[in-house]
Amino acid sequence: MEINLEGKKILVTGGAGFIGSNLCEFLLLKGNEVVCLDNFATGKKENLKAFKNNKKFTLIEGDIRHLEDCLKATRGVDFVLHQAALGSVPRSIKDPITSNEVNVNGFLNMLVASRDNNIKRFVYAASSSTYGDSTSMPKVEDVIGKPLSPYAVTKYVNELYADVFSKTYGLETIGLRYFNVFGRRQDPNGAYAAVIPKFVGQLMAGESPVINGDGMYSRDFTYIDNVIQANLLSLISQKSEAINTIYNVAFGERNTLNDLVGYLKEYLSEFDASISNIEVLHGSNRIGDIPHSHASIEKAKNNLNYSPEYSLQKGLKEAVKWYWENL
Repeated sequence: MEINLEGKKILVTGGAGFIGSNLCEFLLLKGNEVVCLDNFATGKKENLKAFKNNKKFTLIEGDIRHLEDCLKATRGVDFVLHQAALGSVPRSIKDPITSNEVNVNGFLNMLVASRDNNIKRFVYAASSSTYGDSTSMPKVEDVIGKPLSPYAVTKYVNELYADVFSKTYGLETIGLRYFNVFGRRQDPNGAYAAVIPKFVGQLMAGESPVINGDGMYSRDFTYIDNVIQANLLSLISQKSEAINTIYNVAFGERNTLNDLVGYLKEYLSEFDASISNIEVLHGSNRIGDIPHSHASIEKAKNNLNYSPEYSLQKGLKEAVKWYWENL
């Protein structure tokens, strides 16, 4: 991926998280000065160990729910990549108040701080959950349904606030609706672990993964390097039509959960042949889950020159190798 972005000062909120730490690392490799803002509620300090001593890296331990932390982090910064959020549909159903405080109040604080400190562009993590109960396929940015979870509500409110700040204050914003991102550093542990690292961890431990439902729900799984590409392209695009809008960030195809587990067993069995014989179990469907997710990526291709390089299979091979070497 050749993207010419060098010598800028970039704030990555949630920079100790899965996506944020990968962005920090890539930006530093490209010669940028990087500021990371994280309260370590879900981010991990070990995600920063590869570059924490880099002279161009600054860690600010702070909380986006505190405006003063946001103002401090954005001071002297050119661009913001806002990744900080409380993810997980089940978490938001269990505790909608905290999800709202972080994802809505924290987001608004970041917008205000970016406006007040004259940030050039604010690129933020939106979510495919915004499509809600819409049954149209593939998902096109302008056609959404009603949200199915408190988390989805918060991410849609982010889009509304960003649009208002663009129109009212002239802040350049771009929202990236991530579709089921996976890859290195994604945590396999905890009650709200994403499905791919959770299944990898279970299979590596010789345990049976449990699929919610019959396994025919489908997702547009998106490898982390595709997401990095979309974020970087969002920072450098100079097309007027590319700014102050929303993009799907995905590979542009869908696979069922049954397909996913089949691939994981196949790729992991190259390291341990016994994994191929592990039985897969099925449980009940999860409240708030969207049955099918498949993104149109035409808008991102046309406006940002987005060209994802990693299919599910290619990305899984990279992710499985990383987990085998690091878990």
